[in-house]
Amino acid sequence: MSVLFTSISPNNPVKREDAASLLRNLDLSIDQEDEEDYHTLLAAVHDCAETVANLPDYQPVPDLDRYPRQNVHRPSLEEQVFGQAWAHKFLIKGNPEGGLLAGKTISVKDCIAVAGVPQLLGSDIIPSWTPITDATVVTRVLDAGADIHGTSTCENYCHSTASFTSAQGTVENPFATGYSAGGSTSGGAALVAAGLVDITLGGDQGGSIRVPSAFCGCVGLKPTYGLVPFSGIASGDAIDDHTGPLARNVIDVASCLDAIAGYDGIDDRCLGSPKHGSTSFARSLQTEATRLDGFRIGVLKEGFEHTAVDPAVKESVMAAVQKFTELGATVEEVSIPDHYHGPAIWTIQQRVSGSLTLLGQAHGRRGLYMTEMERERLPWTKEGFQRAFPATKNVIINGLYLTSRFPDLYGKSVNIGRRLRDLYEDLLQKYDVVVMPTTPVVAPRHGARGLPVESLKPSMGLTINTAIFDVTGHPAMTIPVGYAPAKDDPQVKLPVGMQIVGGLWQESKVLKAGYAWETNYDWKKVVSR
Repeated sequence: MSVLFTSISPNNPVKREDAASLLRNLDLSIDQEDEEDYHTLLAAVHDCAETVANLPDYQPVPDLDRYPRQNVHRPSLEEQVFGQAWAHKFLIKGNPEGGLLAGKTISVKDCIAVAGVPQLLGSDIIPSWTPITDATVVTRVLDAGADIHGTSTCENYCHSTASFTSAQGTVENPFATGYSAGGSTSGGAALVAAGLVDITLGGDQGGSIRVPSAFCGCVGLKPTYGLVPFSGIASGDAIDDHTGPLARNVIDVASCLDAIAGYDGIDDRCLGSPKHGSTSFARSLQTEATRLDGFRIGVLKEGFEHTAVDPAVKESVMAAVQKFTELGATVEEVSIPDHYHGPAIWTIQQRVSGSLTLLGQAHGRRGLYMTEMERERLPWTKEGFQRAFPATKNVIINGLYLTSRFPDLYGKSVNIGRRLRDLYEDLLQKYDVVVMPTTPVVAPRHGARGLPVESLKPSMGLTINTAIFDVTGHPAMTIPVGYAPAKDDPQVKLPVGMQIVGGLWQESKVLKAGYAWETNYDWKKVVSR
């Protein structure tokens, strides 16, 4: 469909040679006799763009009278904990009439919009930018009665599962200084583990809720793709975007999920989700028996047998799995050989789509676009790119390479990702949940900023069992099940996470399995070798 125009604005800046110049970057050209017409058409679309640019934006208006932001500030050294766990401190009091989360304290990952609170995104590529709206999940936890005490540090542009990459500083593991808190929801996991907040709202595109939860001894849930709106959250790859809660126990995770789940009228990821307020995950857990009689649990062979899985982690998770039999469940080994392809499929999707997002070329979704962030972030400058963490630079480089050399590969990775989804769905028709180690190792020591490979090495391999479920969209939750020794020091004991995966929209089964385990066993008293 053509752009409609009657005349070109006299101040239109488009030059006759601009159309040809744009195509020259792609090694393409237009016929000379067509140049004048394409100049006219390009000038017309510029005028169209100017018209849209001058229209008022349309973002949800937060209720600042009901939920005022109090004392927003960057924390002082005295206020900081676990290195740099807080991004900004403030207080927003929740619904005084109470609700599902009455009395709960919350931190919000610093990629989730809170109106009036500068967002750092763990980066110094650009100065912090200040959202004008609240993410849907922020509004919903406030409506549910929770108090938000601040934004918690996220890793640099959410591009790492380590906790030393934030431009604001390193986040320390609450169980051992010098060790990773995981990422990219690093600060929130540390705050939750230490009891400084009850719940953190995190983001997960490859394991960014589950990895830090596992490293810090928390419960972390990546819900089914689209169950919780992503509106107002910085996106990586729109088909991998998930948001969900981290807490110290399954009940708090379930209660938070009840508060935030359901379509918000904005995010097209959520078109198939239930009506907001219609779920009862927490109430079901509290009214059902904590046994698992008749429950069928599959133990994923490939999740345990990958060469990257530390024997001590394997032993700890396998011991935890066997306890399910004491609760009445049937436990059997299952196999999906294509599980091993998950990291490669995820990598192609994330690099291509992630690079387009970083370059301002993400499109094709109906949702909330944070236009003020894009104005601050784009276009990239040489100075900004040089300040970027190597993981971010790598996403851009990889994405440009893949789109130029393998033009069909993104589409093929999406197709194969659907095949992986179907394989799991078939298996989860026979089993209620499937279990495996969340991470192949316990928290490693912090890395250091240096050459690219050196900087990225501490994160490599950590998502072999998590990223695949961002591709398939299945609900996946990690719970702490014991300790294992640090790789470099057997005297240091660090938490081990067990990942519980359910069928699409089957959060109730995932929560039920996790709740039964944690109710009957104290993970902190499990003897480690």
